[in-house]
Amino acid sequence: MEGKYKILIADDATDVVELLRKRLRFEGYETIEAFDGEECLERVRETNPDLIILDIMMPKIDGYEVCRTLKSQQRTAYIPILMLTAKGEVEDKVKGLDAGAQDYLAKPFNYAELSARVKSLLSVKSAREKLVQEEKSDALDHMMEGVVHELRNPLTSIGGFARRLLDSLETGDPNRKYVEIITAEVSRLEKMVKHLVELKTAALSYKEPEDINVLITEVLDGFRKWCEAEGVELKVDLMENLPCLPLDRENMKLALSHMVENSIEAMQGRSPKLLTIASSLEGGRIEVSIRDTGRGVPKDKVKYLFDPFFTSKTSGPGLGLTLALRIIQEHRGTISVESEAGKGTVFTVRLPVSRP
Repeated sequence: MEGKYKILIADDATDVVELLRKRLRFEGYETIEAFDGEECLERVRETNPDLIILDIMMPKIDGYEVCRTLKSQQRTAYIPILMLTAKGEVEDKVKGLDAGAQDYLAKPFNYAELSARVKSLLSVKSAREKLVQEEKSDALDHMMEGVVHELRNPLTSIGGFARRLLDSLETGDPNRKYVEIITAEVSRLEKMVKHLVELKTAALSYKEPEDINVLITEVLDGFRKWCEAEGVELKVDLMENLPCLPLDRENMKLALSHMVENSIEAMQGRSPKLLTIASSLEGGRIEVSIRDTGRGVPKDKVKYLFDPFFTSKTSGPGLGLTLALRIIQEHRGTISVESEAGKGTVFTVRLPVSRP
């Protein structure tokens, strides 16, 4: 996923904050500002920054206590903290590091040095997140093998007998609604097992260059009846003459299908229902956007959308978006997400035109 690094600047000296804000934004970072310890903690809760530049001597709550508070909470424990202070004594540095800060810089500081330390801390954070993601992926692979093995045969039996029982019941039979619930839940679990198998076995095989617009059209053709049944208006805006890409045709269609399916499900029970699919060429990359007017996701939950079994849908947790992300990344592409609770979601897939 793409996006600027967010850096929180917490200092009661407005001139320092302004200097850092201008210089960091010039380097391409997004900045958030706080002018006392309480405000710093509040901004962290609101924005979940990638790094904090934290002054020690601040009103209300000093930097040491802010640091200890953040490091004691699981959600914020791994946000790197660079402490700034007018105190340059060794004991002050030790106290800051003991509180959980990753680095320490005395005022007045050289901005080039601060910039280098910021880049180093963000690089370490990025490497750690990549390692955690790889460990998650390995754990998921092992888990999937066990789950698929244990669920597949019992589900086949339960689903088969439940559907046979449903067919044998009259429309007005009071027991019919209970059997319908059973069959619906079995179908949901069968779908989950199918996704687990797809996630485990998805292996890319680059073949002939493909027209992404053709793949999008084929995917949407498979959803048109569902859209009609759900009252979803489908708007398609595909740029003509896009360059062909070396794609695994079936896996790419699978990735797009999961995102479209997620969008349709997110619009259930809402009005209006508009699903917009567009393609374009931007800066050497083909972009495919999938926009819905569904329930959306709170901003602090967006980063979890691609985690296995995370759900914002009434239909329960799934693996479709996890699989979609894996397939897109295997094509050296990215997926970015913009979402807001009550206003809908936009998935943007970016695929490089040229291969190295």
